[in-house]
Amino acid sequence: MDSFPQDLTGKLLVAMPGMGDPRFDHSVVFLCAYSDEGAMGLIINKEVPDVSLNDLLDQLDIDRGRASDGIRVHFGGPVEGGRGFVLHSSEYESSQGTLEVDETFGMTATKDILEDIARGTGPARSLTMLGYAGWGPGQLEGELQQNAWLTVDADMAIVFEPDLGTKWSRALGKLGIDPLVLSSEGGRA
Repeated sequence: MDSFPQDLTGKLLVAMPGMGDPRFDHSVVFLCAYSDEGAMGLIINKEVPDVSLNDLLDQLDIDRGRASDGIRVHFGGPVEGGRGFVLHSSEYESSQGTLEVDETFGMTATKDILEDIARGTGPARSLTMLGYAGWGPGQLEGELQQNAWLTVDADMAIVFEPDLGTKWSRALGKLGIDPLVLSSEGGRA
């Protein structure tokens, strides 16, 4: 981690064009944890096709409430695709354990948050995910050195924006970058 000493927890990773892994093409990843042991994040701008929160609630035998109607399930990443995570605003805390990412965001991976969302007593803002993105020690730093990702401060407006198609360009816009000028080819001056 010597090259990237800053803590990237709570930051957004914005995939650069031409990334070799199609699962991360035009992805925006919220980093929930970052240390010398690796990193864990959730893709915030891709959804799982044909899966709703109500589908998950039915599968887990959780009573549906009207509060869960119409909520999409996001593709959090390629690791442990059957495991659920909820990225949410920080005012919510599960009695069974919430990771406080920072003063704005929390992440909970216990069944009780889904019960609370269904009842309408969950977090004010949330994204329900299946799977996550993970990096081993030094792996993310290597990808950053290869310019596979840009980093930007996360904000509620981008993370919880319902229009998934604009998150990537909006995150780049925070850096003052027009997506149309980005090239998929790296180079040296």
